[in-house]
Amino acid sequence: MASDIRKSPSASAPHPPLRDYYQTEEQRRKLLDLQFDHVAPDYNWITQASSFGSGKRYRREALKRTGLTAGDTILDIACGPGTVSISAQQIVGKTGRVVGLDPSIGMVTEAKKQGTLMVVQGKAENLPFPDSTFDFISMGYALRHVTDLTFTFREYLRVLKPEGQVLILEISRPDSSLPYQISKLFLKQIVPWMAHFGTKNPHAHKLMKYYWDTIETCVPPETILQSLEEAGFVQSQQYTLFGGLLRDYSGRKP
Repeated sequence: MASDIRKSPSASAPHPPLRDYYQTEEQRRKLLDLQFDHVAPDYNWITQASSFGSGKRYRREALKRTGLTAGDTILDIACGPGTVSISAQQIVGKTGRVVGLDPSIGMVTEAKKQGTLMVVQGKAENLPFPDSTFDFISMGYALRHVTDLTFTFREYLRVLKPEGQVLILEISRPDSSLPYQISKLFLKQIVPWMAHFGTKNPHAHKLMKYYWDTIETCVPPETILQSLEEAGFVQSQQYTLFGGLLRDYSGRKP
């Protein structure tokens, strides 16, 4: 039986329940599966348009900055249409291996279509891989959709090899008022309508509004770093841009 969020909230949920969208954890999961499945064919266009075409370059630079190199084996969790996975393939080369993973069958299908060589369906909280399999784990702009931060990070630690690295790309609330107000206007008002009119997909508008609401209510960066440490990662840190709108979290398995 699905747990009721009102009675048993996650110990380290990335954000509180959003009552305008769902009431129970089962409803939240169904909402995300439905929306991502329907938006999958248009998701790459939405992310590139909302980042003014800089998204792919930024992801590639972040992977390199955190230490991904040729020959590495990397798991890209919540890979979506494969934007991070494809950048990783270019870095690790023929001697490396990239595995994309996403809970949405629509996104799995789109990632394969876009050129991700290996994609599997699965959830971040229950990774279908043996212990100590990967040199590197990435997660692009999806941490706000997991059930429990610490539990999820323990799964990441489990499948990483010793000395393995994790990189989590995120959008978050900027630290000061003016950047926050500008970001809110752009991400809450402009992007949902841009997605709607640009794709003619009725699900795109709702998903992008939900996207901002998870950003606005997400736990602070300190909580994410603490959850990484509680899970067993060391050298946890964040890299910020645009006043904290973009935050990359990283850590290392001992």
